[in-house]
Amino acid sequence: MRFGPLIKFYRTQKGMTQKELANGICSVPHLSKIEANTKEANQETIGLLLERLGVNIQSLSENEEQIGPLISELNEKIDYYLNEEADRAMQKLEGYEKIIPFTSYLHTYELSKYRYMLFKGWLKDAEKQFELLNKQKKIFSQPQQSLFCYLHAVELLKKGSYKKADELMSTIGKKTKIDISRGELLYHRALAKSSLEEPGFAIHYGRLALQAFMEDYNFVRILHALMLLGINYTHSKIYDEALDCFEHLIRNAEIMKEQLLPEIYHNMGYLKKKLQNTEEAISYFEKSLSIQSQNTSHYLITLYSLGELYVETENIEKAHQAFNELLKLAKELNNRKYRILANYHLMAFDSPEKSLVYSERKVIPFLEESEGNSEDLIGFYKLVSNHYRKIGRYDQAVKYIEKIN
Repeated sequence: MRFGPLIKFYRTQKGMTQKELANGICSVPHLSKIEANTKEANQETIGLLLERLGVNIQSLSENEEQIGPLISELNEKIDYYLNEEADRAMQKLEGYEKIIPFTSYLHTYELSKYRYMLFKGWLKDAEKQFELLNKQKKIFSQPQQSLFCYLHAVELLKKGSYKKADELMSTIGKKTKIDISRGELLYHRALAKSSLEEPGFAIHYGRLALQAFMEDYNFVRILHALMLLGINYTHSKIYDEALDCFEHLIRNAEIMKEQLLPEIYHNMGYLKKKLQNTEEAISYFEKSLSIQSQNTSHYLITLYSLGELYVETENIEKAHQAFNELLKLAKELNNRKYRILANYHLMAFDSPEKSLVYSERKVIPFLEESEGNSEDLIGFYKLVSNHYRKIGRYDQAVKYIEKIN
């Protein structure tokens, strides 16, 4: 433990001068050097100074011994997605925050705290923690620098900056020392590739992540890896493998009452849509919505998918209801993408010509600027190209066909 800065902290907190604290124990210049950590003080002097400050040195040492195991416990609970247990471990650690800055665990704790914020989805807090850690990264050890790089990549993934996240994670090689499980690193690499719509790479890293989670008997993360694989098998048109993944997921998630169930139903619905089994697709999307909270982006995604299927099956009344609800929720959640898409579909009911103009001026430019929207974008390219072909504007039709290619 770094006793010099600790003594200065408690002295300042109690409003004591160096002269008042040093009186009868040591000289003021000697205390000044101790506090600045420029002079080693003997145990007796340290004990007397802390005693005058009302701090028990034995209690401090015992508390320091608790910090390391608690940090390990916190990270283990996050590894296994044990939410309540992670909360309890974090609460215990917060009880030691006054002394952690004076121990060798300072950076390890702050990095674990950053990871906890990301685990909880507290992105504003995570942003502040990143800024704090970024100022100190030059004095991190190599494993700490690698962990900081990985955690920042996870933050970028959660914010939708998929390319930057992938570039960051690509700097963490196999031989790099990093205090994070292999499965976690591989899973987030797969997630980045999936978000960038590179299903081949996503499947490669996803399989490796699945194997690592299986070796660790990490059942919740096994489900997460299977979900990611199922999604990318679907995008790669490997439908049998995708179906196996989602059927396995549904069986296990229903037994475990896993929070992933709404997302699993959604992705099974998407697979059924690709297999042109429209009735089953609608059923799975409806099941997904029935167990989702309305104030989430996942709800908007499922609602939009369902609205599209209602349009395809010419159930205009239900489609109208779905897109009206989507517009209302997208405004409440400040989600620009689904506000624009809802506006387009509602406009298409009343004025197809206006909706085509809107798709060129608003929808397509927005989707082109955003990452991870190629399927929606291709759909709108085809829509506009077909329109121009029908009215004999072949130059414009070709322009959008070329964009698809």
